[in-house]
Amino acid sequence: MIGYVECEFRIFETSSLKEKRAVLQRTMSRLKQKFNVSVSEIDYQDMWQRTKIAIVTVSSTQFSAERELENSLRFLDSFPEWERLDTIYEWL
Repeated sequence: MIGYVECEFRIFETSSLKEKRAVLQRTMSRLKQKFNVSVSEIDYQDMWQRTKIAIVTVSSTQFSAERELENSLRFLDSFPEWERLDTIYEWL
């Protein structure tokens, strides 16, 4: 089972693309280290207060994949630098 989630975030207190990249690099590398997921920025690369990232995991059951994605989202929500605006799930 492949679990895929797209998340849109608003990033607070950034005034440049360099600051945005620093926030993204820090959070995405921690996410990859902590969970069995792949993550990438997929939209809004040229906007400094907004981003859309995709998180993907592969598991033997949908329940396991869903649990991994939910834990990943909970982890991302714990960062005060941003706020999640939208989330879209897909199962393959």
